[in-house]
Amino acid sequence: MKIWKLVSGILSIVLCLVVMMQSCAAGISNALEDNGEVSGSAGLLVAIFMLAGGIVSIATRKSEKNGGNIALIVLFGLAALVGFANYGSYSDLAIWSGWCLINAVLAVLVIVMGKKKTENV
Repeated sequence: MKIWKLVSGILSIVLCLVVMMQSCAAGISNALEDNGEVSGSAGLLVAIFMLAGGIVSIATRKSEKNGGNIALIVLFGLAALVGFANYGSYSDLAIWSGWCLINAVLAVLVIVMGKKKTENV
């Protein structure tokens, strides 16, 4: 799982930049259309959570304790929740929220698999 944390961390940081640019464009579009949607602002929040999650994922990849995994669940879970709840006209936000949900689920699996290993020893 160390490799997964490194790869997902790097991908999350790179995708964060893409999400930021897209959400800025979506926010400008929402403001110009005056449609009352908040998908651009939600995209910025998702990007910030993705950046934080990517940094935590890289920083805690060699940790044997569950603190880093719990932080990943919280960060990526919040990103997925905010993204799925507010994607509106910025439909790509659902894709990025799906990426965050996958990372959160994999962090849960790491915790569950770690408990099974300690029970067998």
